[in-house]
Amino acid sequence: MSISTASPRTPSAHKAGGAPPGRRKTLRHGPSAWLTAPALVFFFLFAVLPLGGVFVLSFMHWDGIGQITWAGFANWASVLTDPLTGNSLWITLKVILLSCAVQIPVSLLLGVFTAGQQRYRAVLAVLYFIPLLLSNAAVAIMFMALLDPNFGMSAAIPIPLLSQDWLGNPDLALGVVIFVLSWSHIPFHILVYQGGARQIPASLYEAAQIDGASKVQQFFAITLPQLKYTFITSTTLMVVGTLTYFDLIFVLTGGGPGNATSVLALRMYLEGFRGNDMGAASALGVILAVFGLALALLLQRLGGKNRQASQMEGA
Repeated sequence: MSISTASPRTPSAHKAGGAPPGRRKTLRHGPSAWLTAPALVFFFLFAVLPLGGVFVLSFMHWDGIGQITWAGFANWASVLTDPLTGNSLWITLKVILLSCAVQIPVSLLLGVFTAGQQRYRAVLAVLYFIPLLLSNAAVAIMFMALLDPNFGMSAAIPIPLLSQDWLGNPDLALGVVIFVLSWSHIPFHILVYQGGARQIPASLYEAAQIDGASKVQQFFAITLPQLKYTFITSTTLMVVGTLTYFDLIFVLTGGGPGNATSVLALRMYLEGFRGNDMGAASALGVILAVFGLALALLLQRLGGKNRQASQMEGA
C-alpha cells in the first residue's frame, strides 16, 4: 500500500501567495525566449530599420544624388492621386490572385505525388525542381527568346496558335507573365508541400485502407486536412513573394506593352531609378509593405488561432 507524502494545500497557503486551484499557471517547457534575441536583432537591423528609413524618406525630396530636402506630404499626394498607382495596384492584385490560382493546385498535387517513396517519383521530383536552379533574369530571357514571333518556337513549330505576339499584345502579356512566374516558382512550393505530406502519420492511411477508403477519399479526408497549415504557410509565401516579383517582369516585359504588366514593385523601381524621385518611390514602397502585411495577416487569421500547434503525435 502506497502512502502519499504530499501535504494538502490549506487555505492559509493560498493566502500566503499560492495560486488558487482554478488559476494555476501552466508550466511551460522548452527553450528560453532569450534564444530568439539574435534573430530579433537581425530582424530589427535588416527589416525594421530600413523600413523606417523608407517611411521617413517618403516625406523627402531626393533625386538619389543631391541634397535631401523636406517635402511634407507632397510625395504622398502625388502618388495617391496618380492614376498609374491605382492601375499598378490592380494589376498586382490580379497577378496575385491568378498566380495563386495556378500555383496552389499544381504545387499541392505535385508535392503530394513526390512525397511517395517510389524511385521513379524521386527522378521526376528532380526534373520538377530544375526551374528552381535558374535565376529570374535567365528565365525571363529564355521565355523572351521562345515567345519571339519571328525567331521563337513559332518559327520552329508552324502552328497558328503559337504565331502570336505574346509579349506585344496587352491581352496576352499579363497571362504570359503569370505563366512564367508560376513556372519559375512552383518548384519551391512543391518542396513545401512535399515536406508537409511526408509528416502525415502513415497510421491514418492504414486505418483508412482498413475502412475501405479509396485513394481519392484518402486525399480529401486525410491529406488535405493534414496539410492545412502547410497550405497557409505556402500561400503566405506565395502572396508575399508575388508582391516582390520585379526583376523577372522587368526583363520580360519592362511593364509593357503600355502599362499592362506594370506591377507595384516595378513601378516603384521605375519611379526611383528612372524618374530619379526617391521620395515618391519610397511612398510606393510603404504602400507595398502595408499591402503585403495586410494580406499576410489575413492569411494567418484564416489559419486559425491554433496554427502553431503541432500535428504530430507526442510532439
